[in-house]
Amino acid sequence: MLLRTFGWSFGITAAGLALAGVLWGAEGLAIVAILSVLEISLSFDNAVINAGILRKMNAYWQKIFLTIGVLIAVFGMRLVFPVVIVAITAKLSPWEAVQLAINDKEQYESLVTSAHPAIAAFGGIFLLMIFLDFIFEEREHQWLSWLEKPLAKLGKLDMLSVVIALTALLVTSMTLATDVAHHGGDKSATVLLSGVAGLITYLVVGGISSYFEDRLEEGEDEADETVAEIAKGGGTSPGASAVGLAGKAAFFMFLYLEVIDASFSFDGVIGAFAITNDIFEMALGLGIGAMYIRSLTVYLVRQGTLDDYVYLEHGAHYAIGALAGILLVTIKFEINEVITGLVGVVLIGASYWSSVVRNRREGESSGQSNDKAEVTSGV
Repeated sequence: MLLRTFGWSFGITAAGLALAGVLWGAEGLAIVAILSVLEISLSFDNAVINAGILRKMNAYWQKIFLTIGVLIAVFGMRLVFPVVIVAITAKLSPWEAVQLAINDKEQYESLVTSAHPAIAAFGGIFLLMIFLDFIFEEREHQWLSWLEKPLAKLGKLDMLSVVIALTALLVTSMTLATDVAHHGGDKSATVLLSGVAGLITYLVVGGISSYFEDRLEEGEDEADETVAEIAKGGGTSPGASAVGLAGKAAFFMFLYLEVIDASFSFDGVIGAFAITNDIFEMALGLGIGAMYIRSLTVYLVRQGTLDDYVYLEHGAHYAIGALAGILLVTIKFEINEVITGLVGVVLIGASYWSSVVRNRREGESSGQSNDKAEVTSGV
């Protein structure tokens, strides 16, 4: 099971490190390896969130996520995205941006760094919305009940998440973005527009995905009812429409996954410049890490880990909330990537341990109940 799920990741790691050694020598190999570890540490919470969505999709779309999704993640976000950002901010053609990345790496890095406020605002608000919509929803299991119960009640207010996100964006644009010396001065307007774009992206993609998911569930319910009617000798089967709805639902959920991955990759791409300004070393190292995150996502789904450890999603979403805040703060202040990665690891580790403790407690309670039942029946 482990080899089947992570086989491609192991193979690409070996090929990628070998290629790095051939092209850039021992130093390049070490840089690619470090970038791979950086990406995995920063994006572990991404795997947990993705698994919560991917488990609703069939095996075909899980394969799409591991193939086409990886190409989008590796080449789209880790290679093309930095080039596009430079092309837009510096008003260059994509080819000129590539030439700049190859021939003048320091200038290229400088241009990407100057675009950081816009990237951080977009990704920060998008991730903040994911966190808020999770924390304001009524749930069967609650990890930090003292916090989650009152917030779930507050969540009954319509559009509360949007109001809080916009408030956070306004505060950020009026405080952190007004005097950003290392990013070119006042970035208030840029941060405001980028944050609104992140919010709109979340509402549109997430809304469409939820719509088709609801329609899919309705179609499945109708299909079940019709099968029962056919068994009694009447009715017609709507199976074809249900299949069509499944395709649309899975497609938009796939898009939603890719946007989430893009938002998670922002800090990794920016942080990678602290290690190297060679876009090809960066793409290879981060790409290897992204492949492991993809494989880990599928592994969590197939093992049913989220069902066994019920607080893992909570920990991952708290890590998302922390990452959203960190991204917004980095508009003005630099925060080491080690801190960003450790916050996510600590929160997910704590939620995992809480899940283990819960499972042990329930196991003991179940065992005691069985013992009482045996004693009663023996008497």
